Amino acid sequence: MKLTVERNAFLKALSHGHSVVERRTTLPILSHILLSADGVNIKMTATDLELSIVESVSAIVKEPGKTAVPAHMLHDIVRKFPDGCSILMELDKANNHLHISSGKSNFNLPCLPAEDFPAINTVDLPHKFKISAKKLLHLIERTKFAMSTEETRYFLNGIYMHIHGDNELRAAATDGHRLARASMPLPEGAKGMPGIIISRKTVAEISKLLTDCPDGLEVSVSENQICFKMLTAVLTARLIDGKYPNYEDAIPSANSNIVYLHIKPFSQAVDRVATISASEKTPGIRAIIKDGKITLSAANNNSGNADEEIEIEYQGDDVDIGFNSRYLLDVAQQIDGEEAQILMSDGASPVIIKSSNDDSALYVLMPMRV
Repeated sequence: MKLTVERNAFLKALSHGHSVVERRTTLPILSHILLSADGVNIKMTATDLELSIVESVSAIVKEPGKTAVPAHMLHDIVRKFPDGCSILMELDKANNHLHISSGKSNFNLPCLPAEDFPAINTVDLPHKFKISAKKLLHLIERTKFAMSTEETRYFLNGIYMHIHGDNELRAAATDGHRLARASMPLPEGAKGMPGIIISRKTVAEISKLLTDCPDGLEVSVSENQICFKMLTAVLTARLIDGKYPNYEDAIPSANSNIVYLHIKPFSQAVDRVATISASEKTPGIRAIIKDGKITLSAANNNSGNADEEIEIEYQGDDVDIGFNSRYLLDVAQQIDGEEAQILMSDGASPVIIKSSNDDSALYVLMPMRV
């Protein structure tokens, strides 16, 4: 194998693969990336046996070939090469070392045989549809912050994607304290797709790929696998095996007290006041809604106290309610547009937060004692 590749394009693809590779693994081959050079491309394959990424980059291939290279070492080397430089890679078959050079820098990395690398499943999955990268990224970005990290309820450690009604694709995530739901029109061909739970790691990796994907992509799904096919990259992952709870039961339907506010000054005020309780394990903030304004306050025996008033439009009874300030800020960051609505019942019941000009997403936040 002998080839030349441009550093920036190679690094971008390499960063996708190297983040899949676990730093600690009982199988040495899984700490490696498979490099395959043929024609006018170099193809990189990385896997942890649950998640696999195959990505191609244009290269000048003088001799085709393949080998398995230590992923993190290769990434660190390429990352430290000068921006935009050309990188020459040549495999020494005699001692199975990969020679990497650029300018006056030279490296030799020990490799493992390409034949030892696990085979990647490329079989087509039964449910297949095309979707806009921008719209799929919107679903993921609007919900991923609410995924759980508790291992005891592993089925909450991801995004639940499913069909709602006859014409809507929905994504939902919850950790029991907050819930995020986003939707889009059902893509053509997606009808009949089973409800699936996409794992946290898969969500993180596909988000990176979608950010750099200018066009549409093909998604295929089975009961236990999902595959995303883009122009130069393919991500295949195992789904979380479990039954997602009926999250719709957690969305209140009788919240008649409605706050209308500008979301940016509100989130800035929350951030300022919450400085007082930021060091606490559960940083609480109190909100009193009364007489056309919200009074935000926080208190701490060691740090002191703070309060701030915000003018609002309000329809309803006086409400005194507490929130985890970090959760409240997470939700505020998801709101599209300048104005938002907060729908409440009383100080002890969950609230709904949504954009005033976008019905495709809503958020539910549980109150807390402050």
